[in-house]
Amino acid sequence: MGSAAVIPDTSRAGRSRADVAMRRLLFVPSRPSPVGDEAVHRMFSVSILISAGRCLLSYVVFPILTPVLGVATGVGPAIGLPIAVLALVFDVIGIRRFWLADHRWRWAMTLVYAAVMALVTALLVGDIVHLAS
Repeated sequence: MGSAAVIPDTSRAGRSRADVAMRRLLFVPSRPSPVGDEAVHRMFSVSILISAGRCLLSYVVFPILTPVLGVATGVGPAIGLPIAVLALVFDVIGIRRFWLADHRWRWAMTLVYAAVMALVTALLVGDIVHLAS
């Protein structure tokens, strides 16, 4: 006779107000999703890699290498804009995955993601300003 996996009820019982509010903001259901730790960590790696790529393009490739290679320097914001949006989407998906899995590091990783998202958002705003001028 096999044992069935029991998914604990993670509704409001035993949760802080901040935890409940974050779950509501991210549209996380009250019961944890069967998202495994491997999927959570893989999404974290992908989203951070995209954000890092965006920063690398903004601070190394566009300002330093494009003039050296003789490529137009004005292409940076046009390319950086969609990459920044993609990075932000993957960051939100990554945060949500931690919360869906009810991962024990969900708050710490939310702070890491928030810091990365703030940097990418600053680059996004800079690109928008550059394109608008």
